[in-house]
Amino acid sequence: MSQTARKTKVAVVFGGRSEEHSISCVSASNVIRALDPQRYEVIPIGISKQGHWVIQPDAADFSIGSDGNLPEVGAGTPVALTRNAELISTDTSQPAKSWGQIDVVFPVLHGPWGQDGTLQGLLELSGVRYVGAGVLSSAVGTDKHFMKQLFVANGLPVQPWVLARPHQWQTDPEAIREAVRGLGGAVFVKPARAGSSFGITRVAAGEAIDAAVEHARGLDPKVLIEAAADRPREVEIGVIGNPSGGRPLTSEIAEIKVGGEHAFYDFEAKYLPEQHTDLDVPADLPDDIVEQVKDLAVKAFVALDVEGLARVDFFILPSGRVVLNEVETMPGFTTTSMFPQMWAASGLDYPSLLDHLIGLAMSRPTGLR
Repeated sequence: MSQTARKTKVAVVFGGRSEEHSISCVSASNVIRALDPQRYEVIPIGISKQGHWVIQPDAADFSIGSDGNLPEVGAGTPVALTRNAELISTDTSQPAKSWGQIDVVFPVLHGPWGQDGTLQGLLELSGVRYVGAGVLSSAVGTDKHFMKQLFVANGLPVQPWVLARPHQWQTDPEAIREAVRGLGGAVFVKPARAGSSFGITRVAAGEAIDAAVEHARGLDPKVLIEAAADRPREVEIGVIGNPSGGRPLTSEIAEIKVGGEHAFYDFEAKYLPEQHTDLDVPADLPDDIVEQVKDLAVKAFVALDVEGLARVDFFILPSGRVVLNEVETMPGFTTTSMFPQMWAASGLDYPSLLDHLIGLAMSRPTGLR
């Protein structure tokens, strides 16, 4: 890059109001450190747990402490995006300040009020390009119930489930209990719009679901109750957009092997490396299963109309049947996250992966597309 070439101005946005605030901070820290300073001018924008947008100069230092302490967005200069994508200070007690027009936003946000189409809608209104899925894809991809309905409509295999809507659980919980009994066997009770395994409980066959539902309702009044797959292998694959506009690109497949005292791939197993979790990349799978996973991943990516990137999660049953679990439209970018690890194993290292995603965002138009 020449000395006079203008750097691409990238606003990395992170934090947010969801339970995944701290994981977003850690993901953003890794993204910021990996972006090439010769190519990019990075502006770190944290969204506090109260929803305030502030500049966070020390964002590259965020990490999960050795004692398990989690980072969060702190005080900073308050900012806002204008209609023409200009980033300005909103602190009226200080002289006016502008960081100029933002070329692209990298929204490293997880969960509601960030990954669910809300931030994407704001960016569309501001006329600024951004990495990742659009408004509708982000919204549907964050809601496990609507995502499953879309997959079923497209003929994709999923585990059966029951939805516990807020009003129905409060007025007729027995109808939901009866429907869950019809699933047979163990179930997973999940907040419909949470991630990072927050609020999930595995309930054994025949046990009451009430406590698990109330636990999930602490994060989301809408709860999904899903039949547990029988002795599955859990695998994931990365999908990214193709710059030529052709078939989306797929990574090597990873298998998650959870040990220790973890009944499933929960928060600790995902983000605390000492928690007895082994990640095999590439997964040791028969060729026909590999092709099936790749084909279903692309079909799910297209069905959801995802742009940019996604991590697609599957169960492989003892019979060899492959079942789609979910699509994550903004997967974790921490050092232990599967998405960057799968692409690294595929020959696309972390900085190159970020270059690819930013390039895709810069090449697509704003507005309807």
